[in-house]
Formats: sequence, structure tokens, C-alpha cells
Amino acid sequence: MNTKCYALGIDIGGTFTDIVLFDTSSGQCVSHKELTTPAEPHVGALRGVQVLVDRESIALQSIDRVVHATTLFTNALIERKGMKTGLITTKGFRDTLEMAREHKYELFDLHIELPKPLVPRQLRLEVDERVGPEGTLEIAIDGAELTEQVQALVEQGVTSVAIVFLHAYANAANEQAARRIIKEVFPDVFVSISSEVSPQIREYERTSTTVANAYVKPLADGYLDRMTEQLAVLGIEAPLFMMLSNGGLTHVDEAKRVPIQLLESGPAAGALAGAFFGERSGFQDILAFDMGGTTAKLAVVNKGTPLITHRFEASREKRLTEGSGLPISISTIELIEIGAGGGSIAKLDELSLLKVGPESAGSAPGPACYGRGGIQPTVTDANLVLGLLDPVAFAGGTMSIDQDKAEAAIRPLAEKSGLTVPELAWGIHSVVNENMAAAARVHIAERGYHAGKFSLLLTGGGGPLHGCEIARRLGVTQVLCPPGAGVASAMGLLMAPARIDRMVSLGWKLESLDWKELEGAFQAIETDAAAVIESTLPQAKQSMVKQRAADLRFAGQGFEIVTDLPGGPYDKNAYDCIRDAFIKNYTRTFGQAPHAGEIEVINIRVAVSAPSSGKALSVEMSISGEHAIRGTRKLYLAGRNAYASVPVYERAALLPNQTIAGPAIVQEASSTLIVPEGASAQVDASFTLVVQLKQSAEVTGVEERKAVA
Repeated sequence: MNTKCYALGIDIGGTFTDIVLFDTSSGQCVSHKELTTPAEPHVGALRGVQVLVDRESIALQSIDRVVHATTLFTNALIERKGMKTGLITTKGFRDTLEMAREHKYELFDLHIELPKPLVPRQLRLEVDERVGPEGTLEIAIDGAELTEQVQALVEQGVTSVAIVFLHAYANAANEQAARRIIKEVFPDVFVSISSEVSPQIREYERTSTTVANAYVKPLADGYLDRMTEQLAVLGIEAPLFMMLSNGGLTHVDEAKRVPIQLLESGPAAGALAGAFFGERSGFQDILAFDMGGTTAKLAVVNKGTPLITHRFEASREKRLTEGSGLPISISTIELIEIGAGGGSIAKLDELSLLKVGPESAGSAPGPACYGRGGIQPTVTDANLVLGLLDPVAFAGGTMSIDQDKAEAAIRPLAEKSGLTVPELAWGIHSVVNENMAAAARVHIAERGYHAGKFSLLLTGGGGPLHGCEIARRLGVTQVLCPPGAGVASAMGLLMAPARIDRMVSLGWKLESLDWKELEGAFQAIETDAAAVIESTLPQAKQSMVKQRAADLRFAGQGFEIVTDLPGGPYDKNAYDCIRDAFIKNYTRTFGQAPHAGEIEVINIRVAVSAPSSGKALSVEMSISGEHAIRGTRKLYLAGRNAYASVPVYERAALLPNQTIAGPAIVQEASSTLIVPEGASAQVDASFTLVVQLKQSAEVTGVEERKAVA
């Protein structure tokens, strides 16, 4: 076996850690799922790596690249388990975090819970400095005053400080000077400056993003050092790369510098995998649906490319309610959390209505069927009772699950509801499906699309279990399930290009700007981004791709829209193409555009990327299709309100052009696809299962509605 020929992907989720090894010479993949160890996530990850390499007899020294994604920093924000953080800001702006946008996300809720700042008021201090909106330095930072304020924070136990000065996006001199002073006087204190983390207008969003970065920075620094060290101890000498929320990867030092860029790393990898598998099967318009043990996410892939956004919310007070979280201004693949995961807990509310989530059993104690001490009914318990899961082959046979414990957890709710255990289990399954379909429907419509235009591509351990039913509720008639769907996010890590996004605020009028200055500003941030790409992949210099964009608006408007621009260099002849690109984007977003009006260039952006590998993933099938049926299993069919024996197919045995009639179960190590009654599935040339749903499938009858109610 050749040395230095494997790439390793490690995706740490809330319940499972997915590990994939990719042979860069042959394009073949092998994978393993390991339960996440929340207290020390690297322990479960490295244990899973050892299990996989031992199983496949792969030498650790043959791994030449490691790409990693983790939910650690997202969870730190959600659970408020980051490090004690302080804020130093311009005199008079101490309460920016508290005032926020003075917006209630639910107007008529008298008991509304607004997002709590990560930094309490006593840890938000001021200094007398000032930069004008045009970047003029009016009051320089006073080192003695700054030292005194930081000393006060340190005495209160602060280990990380965010520096956010007014208009620092226009002139970073005071913030940079403050960082130098703090590092000289307090070398052990972590420092985040807004001109580096989020160099753009809008004080609240810039402050929120910088504070969030400071909040997780010590955690990221320690964790990434520990992961790097432990990989070396294990015997892996390959460099460690981190997946960013924008769908690109970077080296560890860049990740440690601005760790807030890692928040959506795992789901972003899932969206990349969705785009890859969809395009490989000839589908350009995809809804990439990923459901794991804790959450479910959906990304819109339009014309083969996932949508990118430059702001999102973290740590929402109400999971699915926009405006209830902390705004984070980073480039990220646009993902919406549309529901719960396999560990989401079911309960009856005050009106005896069935609710599922947002609370999750996670991996510890986990669903009741795990036998690890969990006693509350979860989505996984319901799926086991319904026959959707194989209790012996769950998670590739790495753990067994107990149907008796699942039924025992569900029975109290069933008795209280006057339903049988299977009916209540179907109710749990249906409620979570409808929650996800409803959230997805709104998200897709808000982006100007209709769900019926897309095919639904399923990934994650739970995606194939729930996907066909969600598609039916969305009006989608075509569902794609790629091979290895349960570990697709980890596969996505190995498809990711190196990518760095940079931006800067300008606030110039398009009609009167200095084109030489504009081109110079673009080139400056392109050069900065390209330098990070070269340090990540030294061989990528010749293959770099640069994409320009700008945040544009009509003069007088309060908000702008991000518009892709043609490549440079720019001069006065670029005016028409930039204006035309903005008008076209404005019209698509709002339906029409004003006939006249000056255009403002608020921010400019660049994305520089380079492919990380030239070898495409492939799938090896070794068993004849005629032996694909592995037996039968009792599956609850809600339309009949009864169990029926349905065939169980081994995914690895299915060959191209083979057709499966529903109801049927297609099982592989990392996930299980349910082909519903009346549907059919065909294996395409790339071994993706393409499921055709009936145009007007029967809903599931009166019993489903009874269970949901």
C-alpha cells in the first residue's frame, strides 16, 4: 500500500462523530461512526480514527491530510460555556450590546426573552478614544487608561478581551495599538479586535461578532492545540486543516486567529456534499437536507452552488425564530435549522398536544433505546418502534439499541393520549417531519424560490429516515440519497476547497467614486486572502480563483444586498456592468427596482479559493444486485394503521439501474433509507438512489391526524 495517500475527515456532531478516510489515489472512501464524547470531544474522535484504521488495516503514516469540523464552538455559545470575556469600547458605547436593535422578534409576547449579551455590564468598560466616520484619528488611545481598564477586568477573572472602537472599520490604528499594549502588559490575555474580526459598519452587529469571537477564542486555542498534539501522539504527522462556515478550509493558525469563522463548519460541509452528489447525478437545483442526532439543517443549492450569506444568528432564544439570537457577521453557507434530530425529546404540552424538541438527549444519556440512562421518549425511540431502524445494525453495528426500552419510554405518553404505542410513535415521527417541512417551506419562499423546483438530497443519519415524508409535504417529487449518506458531512470536508473571505467597509457613491481607489481596495483584500490560501496549500498558487462582490444599496436605504461582480481590474468602464448586476439582483430580490437613484457601495468583498484535491470521490460496490435483499422487517404503515413485512435491501449490494418498489428499507452502515408505499427508487450510474414519489401520494389517513392531534 502506498504511503501518504489518505485524507482523513473528522466531523464532530452533537451525538455522533463521523470519520471518513479517502484514498486519494483510487478515490475510494471508508467510514466509521463513533459516539461523541461531549466533555472531551477529541477523545471520541481519536478513538474512532483508531477503530477505522485498525479495521481497514491502514497505516497512520499514510494519512497526508486531516480536515476537521466541530460543533464545539457553536455549543459553547448556545450553552454559554465560553470563557469569561470583557469588552473595551469607545466612551459612551458601553451599552451597545444591551440596546441591540431595539427589536422584539415576537411583537405581542409580554414575557419575551431577549438574547442575553455574552458580556455582562460590569465587564463592559470604556476608554476615551475616537475615530471619525471617514477614518480620521481624532483622539489617540491612552495606554495608561487602557491598562487600568484591562487590569480591572483581569481582577474579575476575565481571560479574553474584545476591543470594539467606533468606526474602527475605517481606521484600525487605535484598535491595533490597544492590542499591542494589552499583549505587552497582559501576555496571557486573549485579544480580539473588531477591525480584524468584522471590519464593517453597524456597531451592534460588529460588537456582537467580535465579542462572540473573544468568547470562544481561548476555547478554540486550547482545543486546536490539543487536537494537533493528540493526532501527532496517535502517529498522524499530516497537517490539520479546519473547515470554515463559508464552505472552505484553512490552516489551524488562521482558525485560531478568528475562530468565529468555524461556527457552522459541519453543516457547511454537508451542503458541499449535497451539491457534489447532486451534480454528480445530474441535478443542479438541490435542497440539501441533513439530519443528525441533535439538529436538522437545510441548504439551498441553486445551479450547483450553495447560497452564501454574510450574517446569521447564533444561540437563539427560540430555535426557529429569526431575531431571537446573537447576530454574527461572517461569511457562511446559508443554512437554516429546520428542526430537531434523533435525540430530540417528545412531550405533551399543557393542552395535551404532542411537541417534539428543541430539548435533546444528545449522546449522554442519549435516547432511551441506547440503554445509557435516558428515559424520555425521543425521535430515535419512535423510529425504532416503527421499524425504521435495525436494533442490531444501528450505527454500522457499533452499538445495539433496545426496542423494549424505547417502547417503555413512549408508553406513558401513549396512555395519556389514548393511543397505542405505535400510533404515538408515528405521531412523534409525523410532528417532527411537519415541523421541518414547515420551516423549510418558509425559508425557500423567502429566497424567492418554490420547493417544487428542487430535488431533496438526504444526508446525515436521520435524513434518509425522514426525507421522503418531508419531500411529500413540501411538494417535492424527487428525492436523492447518495451512498454513505450518514457520513456525508465528513465526506464534504474532503471535497472542500481552501477558501478565505475578506471584506472592508467603504461607504462610497458608485457615481462619483475614484475607480483607482476602488481597484486598490479590492486588490488589498485579495492579496491578504491569497496569502492565507498559499500558506494553507502552497501548491495552490496557480489554481486560485478570485470572486468579487459588493454590498450595494440605493442612496437613502437602510440596508444593502450582496451582489456578485465581474472580475477586475476596474476603471470607469466598469460602471455599467456593476450597476446592471445590482439592478438585476435587486429586481430578483424585491420584484422590481427604481428607475433612477444613486447607488452606494457600502462594503466590498472577495472570496479566494483553490481546490484541495484533484481526485473525485468514488464508490466501490462488490456484491451482485441479485443478492441485495437481506430479509424482511416489520414496518409500521400509517396508511394501514398496521405493521407489514417489507423487504430490507443491503445498500452496498445495489447495482446501477436496479429498481426498488416501496414500501422498502435500504440499509447501510451509516444510515437507513425508507422508500414509502407507492414510491419507487432506482440506482443511478453513480450509485445514488433516486426516489420518485407519487404526485398525489395519500397523506397517511385519519390515524396520522389523530396521532398528531
